[in-house]
Amino acid sequence: MVDDAVKEQIYTIPLRSIKKVPRWKRASKAMIAIRLYLTKHMKVEPEMVKLDKTINEKIWERGTEKPPLSIRVRAAKFEDGEVQAELA
Repeated sequence: MVDDAVKEQIYTIPLRSIKKVPRWKRASKAMIAIRLYLTKHMKVEPEMVKLDKTINEKIWERGTEKPPLSIRVRAAKFEDGEVQAELA
């Protein structure tokens, strides 16, 4: 990703729990779940997580009702605490 990253990790984020959400909210909740997962595992605040547009396109690929059950993401944490994530 970028050479000046302090920590770089590839995560497989499970999105199975999104199936419990009403169908018309699933893709939106999946995006929120990805941000919260990275917040927890990279130990930063939610507003410090920047998601690449490729993640958004992958989640919304089949519409709002059918997001994928899991997604692989490459996340890099920088010295200023910002986390940038892209599709792995």
